[in-house]
Amino acid sequence: MGLYLVSVTAQDWSRPGEDGYGDVAAALNTELERRGLPPYELRQAARETQGWFEEKVSPSMDGFVELCRSRLTDAEMSALLDWCVLVPFALEEEIVLPVGTAYSGEETVVAGAPRVLALAERLAGAVGLPVDAIPAGENLTLSLWFLQGEAERTARMWPGPWAEDRDAAFYVALYLRAAQYSLRYGCPMTYS
Repeated sequence: MGLYLVSVTAQDWSRPGEDGYGDVAAALNTELERRGLPPYELRQAARETQGWFEEKVSPSMDGFVELCRSRLTDAEMSALLDWCVLVPFALEEEIVLPVGTAYSGEETVVAGAPRVLALAERLAGAVGLPVDAIPAGENLTLSLWFLQGEAERTARMWPGPWAEDRDAAFYVALYLRAAQYSLRYGCPMTYS
């Protein structure tokens, strides 16, 4: 068990109730309309042909939080860390919806993937993360890369600050890859 960061299928995005995100989707579209923005509709075909994204959130976040505090403003740190749902389009600011999910309590904070990606890229640059050497796959690819020794082997070839705190590097890579996946496949991301 544990906490996972996962992509959301079109079917789950439209399904109301405990097993889906239909309530969040409807509330988001209501808020987007209120702001004069178009609704977000997850295209069925685009999402279902690509597999899925799933990474276990298990290493300690202490070093990552310290990295964020040293490199980001409070508002940027909040934008990177405080969302419950990541959507594949730009938002000027996070949207707080009066709808809860299993992991968000009574409210759901929605963030735009472009901003999360920009912040994660900034952190990756700050620690010298060898982004091209880190896998961008599906279903625990990143978690296994960090946990089963590949990160250690890569650190010998590409040393740097990232290799000194691999737990922090994991979270930089996690947010980077999640935002990239969301944008590439046009799907939301959430915790499960």
